[in-house]
Amino acid sequence: MYLGIDLGTSEVKIVLMDQSGKLLADAGSALTVSRPQPRWSEQDPGQWWQATGEAIAKLRAKTPAEFRAVRAIGLSGQMHGAVVLGAQDRVLRPAILWNDLRSISECVELTERAPQLHQIAGNLAMPGFTAPKLLWLARHEPEIFAAMQMVLLPKDWLRLKMTGNKVSEPSDAAGTLWLDVAKRDWSDELLAATGMRRSHMPRLVEGGESSGTLLPEVADAWGLSPEVIVAGGGGDGAASAVGIGAVNPGDGFVSLGTSGVLFVVNDRFRPNPAQAVHAFCHALPDRWHQMSVMLSAASCLRWFCRLVSVDEATLLAEIAELDTTALENAPLFLPYLSGERTPHNDPYAQGVFHGLSHAHGRAALGYAVIEGVTFGMADGLAALHTAGTEVTELSLVGGGSRSPYWAQLIADALNVRMVTHVGSETGGALGAARLAWLAANDQPGKEAVICAKPPLREAFTPNAQRHAVLQPRLAAYREIYRCRPERNTDAALPGH
Repeated sequence: MYLGIDLGTSEVKIVLMDQSGKLLADAGSALTVSRPQPRWSEQDPGQWWQATGEAIAKLRAKTPAEFRAVRAIGLSGQMHGAVVLGAQDRVLRPAILWNDLRSISECVELTERAPQLHQIAGNLAMPGFTAPKLLWLARHEPEIFAAMQMVLLPKDWLRLKMTGNKVSEPSDAAGTLWLDVAKRDWSDELLAATGMRRSHMPRLVEGGESSGTLLPEVADAWGLSPEVIVAGGGGDGAASAVGIGAVNPGDGFVSLGTSGVLFVVNDRFRPNPAQAVHAFCHALPDRWHQMSVMLSAASCLRWFCRLVSVDEATLLAEIAELDTTALENAPLFLPYLSGERTPHNDPYAQGVFHGLSHAHGRAALGYAVIEGVTFGMADGLAALHTAGTEVTELSLVGGGSRSPYWAQLIADALNVRMVTHVGSETGGALGAARLAWLAANDQPGKEAVICAKPPLREAFTPNAQRHAVLQPRLAAYREIYRCRPERNTDAALPGH
């Protein structure tokens, strides 16, 4: 038996998988985000640990016998967050998250300090990444920066609590801007640009390798053996890819979670920072990936549902009843509720409803929201095309994958066949469980078996007529962003 723990932004999700790769049970525990100032986004790591314990207890209650047989645990998690530790591994301040925008000016500073940044890290300096956060910390909270002894990513802090070891792996580390992505090792040059050294960084292992075993007190509290292995794991995107079998060059997926990701596997490091495309290590050795990222995806739908007091299932059912005329005359929506990464690298981008009238009801606005998120994905695919990446089929993962209507809309807009797999809604947790299986298995050819694509649940073939109808709306969507009024900015962003 294998556990996969996925530390998301809104929830800790845990799945239990058996030796055949079948998911037996899952459980989760909700998280909250603190926004003490505009553009800030923080979480208390202590809340992560508490939520993990709660989810473990729920899962153990569902399948007590199978749970006790767990041999290994894999970790997946939200990327880029900065957990700053001092003496005795004490957390010095709340973790600064991936969607925090406070370090805009530090991105410019980092680019100036590290002229080889784009070549080494393969990415533009963006406020979401970890390194600019530490420059901000040095400037605005110098006493904390001076006391800092280690910086860990969110899932790796969970690992520290579980094993006592300070360890990360290349797929998550690539999102810090401190990693030499081609070499899969820390870059002394990029660390020095933020006033840091290798001693501030955890040891690196590959995602399917062991990073240690459970501490006796944790094993006892969870009802597991202290010999349970904890695998290196992966950042949420790479772990999700492992979960749906996107492990070979050309494989890819679309993730509709809090953020939106379009992920394609490469056999080598292929950076394209000019289009705000991310080039990261995969969670498996000798593989990399390109990724476009939009900061608000399914979270836009959740936001709108809260605004109009409707649950998502009801709204999606109402949207599905709209006729062709209503769809073609629906408002347009820009999904930039937290700024945007690909392709704009614009933390000041804002959400917009455009073209509202008295004729529009809740369903029409709801359609505009999911269409706007879909158009953001189309922008991401266009950026990957510019980087030389072509795809003919993509898997769909994350909470948004539960909606067949939205899946078909994505297929039509991107003109790419979309497929869903059994268990695809579990996202990174399934991939984390598979990486745990890899770490506990020494059989030849284990990767091909363990990382196979799960059974197909449903396929969505692009509708050429609908694709043609969507193109003028996509063009108008892009024009609204280009014609937006200028916002006050702290500094000009590199690449923007």
